Amino acid sequence: MIRILRVSLSLLFAVAAPVMASPDILNPLVKQRADPQVTLAADGYYYLAATVPEYDRIELRRAHALNGLGAAPAKVVWRRHASGPMSANIWAPELHRIDGKWFLYFTAGRSDAPFDVRLYVLENAAADPLEGEWIERGQLKTGWESFALDATTFALKGQRYLAWAQRPPSAAKHMTAIYIARMDTPLSIAGPAALLTMPEYAWERVKFDVNEAPAVLVRNGRVFMTYSASATDANYAMGMLAAPADADLLDAASWTKSPVPVFASSATNGQYGPGHNSFTTSVDGKTDILVYHARQYRDIVGDPLFDPNRHTRAQAISWRQDGSPEFGLPVADPMP
Repeated sequence: MIRILRVSLSLLFAVAAPVMASPDILNPLVKQRADPQVTLAADGYYYLAATVPEYDRIELRRAHALNGLGAAPAKVVWRRHASGPMSANIWAPELHRIDGKWFLYFTAGRSDAPFDVRLYVLENAAADPLEGEWIERGQLKTGWESFALDATTFALKGQRYLAWAQRPPSAAKHMTAIYIARMDTPLSIAGPAALLTMPEYAWERVKFDVNEAPAVLVRNGRVFMTYSASATDANYAMGMLAAPADADLLDAASWTKSPVPVFASSATNGQYGPGHNSFTTSVDGKTDILVYHARQYRDIVGDPLFDPNRHTRAQAISWRQDGSPEFGLPVADPMP
């Protein structure tokens, strides 16, 4: 049984006024790119890694401004295999600079079992991630074999962590939970994984029991971990965990969990299924920015996984007086 401390919503997850779009962000940033991860690197570029609708490759693009990512050329840095591991459902790439090298963490299945996905890693020693050679480093082992996806990594107080989604060993077929583990190298975890959250609320269990796509923001003496829940249609929404930055992050009791979504569809603003987010900042580092995907319509014909119109979007984050982030509503697109 997971023990997650709960606090009054008025203290940690209080409802606040909707966030207004930063005036220099023009949405959507990039069309038909889901699961976006944007990082502002030391070279002054914003790098975007995201899932392409064909699920067949990993591409990177960069620009000196967020608004430039849509027009930036996409560089394909890796393509799926014809068969065997890493031959289907190439999802959720994330680009990270660690110890002087670039790493791409991504999800992949097999052509004979496309949804039997696992975590994999590519490595590039070049200073420029659009150049050099991306070397396959194989599967990132989590301690047991089951449906696993959406790896992210972050460092805090000299320790690097991996967070990801995976089906627990005894779970039902269509359920995923969020785990965390310490890393001893960029390619491996050290010690057992800790289970942080499972789908328990009704809004996390629409059509599928899903907690996936963790993303981490460290601010104001706390670690905020967002995640996405439910089916990937208009029911998709973001939840959030929070822990003190000096706590044992592998202890589920260190974390509080919001019982309500912190970011969800807005019919008023015409944005549906926002989620699978990442975090970046303005160029000057003064404004935290939420990057996410959403669709511009609610109704989908067929399986939402094969609807290509999840667009990469971004908006500024505001902060409550208690030091927790306020995401508000997914902002409306500019008037044509």
